[in-house]
Amino acid sequence: MKRLVDIFASFFGLCLLSPLLIPVMVLVWLQDFHSPFYVAPRVGKNGRLFNMVKLRSMVAGADKTGVDSTSADDSRITSIGRFIRKFKLDEFTQLWNVLRGDMSLVGPRPNVKRETDLYTQVEKGLLDIKPGITDFSSIVFSDENDILKDSKDPDIDYNQLIRPWKSRLGLLYVKRQSFLLDCALVLLTVLAIASREKALWGVNRLLMLLDAPADVIRVSKREGPLVPSPPPGADTVVTSRSAD
Repeated sequence: MKRLVDIFASFFGLCLLSPLLIPVMVLVWLQDFHSPFYVAPRVGKNGRLFNMVKLRSMVAGADKTGVDSTSADDSRITSIGRFIRKFKLDEFTQLWNVLRGDMSLVGPRPNVKRETDLYTQVEKGLLDIKPGITDFSSIVFSDENDILKDSKDPDIDYNQLIRPWKSRLGLLYVKRQSFLLDCALVLLTVLAIASREKALWGVNRLLMLLDAPADVIRVSKREGPLVPSPPPGADTVVTSRSAD
């Protein structure tokens, strides 16, 4: 059932969005005459690598810097790239990956291998299902770039501030996934474009219905500053991106 929904939704989504995506692709190409797509390996279900397709929002070769997390003031983001990121247009091209079967519409966001190598034994449960275009954390941390703004080390700050809760939300989805939950998360993702405040309210209602832990619900309200926390399955805060 989930796969059939993914196939139909991704096919019609690509057809519906093509009048918007094609002009943006041309603008990306015109800025530096490089491919409008950013194709990069991500870790999928059971640890299998696949090539995720995104509209390129950064300068060509930006990934060669070795920095995986992006802040709002990242100098690698292009002018058209800021528009792409603001309206999440780089996520829409991932419908191609959904159509291919690499991803699903809803599921934990795919990560780079450097990050999944850091996963605790508990976090490895995130790889039990296909990654998705959206999930709880896509709404709760839709301002990830702003969270990391002015960060001296975006990758470490990501692992300390965002990863612990992003993983908890992802694991909750893996455990409680259902067709109705998928529908609710897709609708809330669309709502977030117009009103993030209302989308966050909807996410918290869902989390309460799913009996999510109190600390997860509290953080997901995003009413206070994030503080360094250990990822699920660990007792200490991440201080290094070494898997040792």
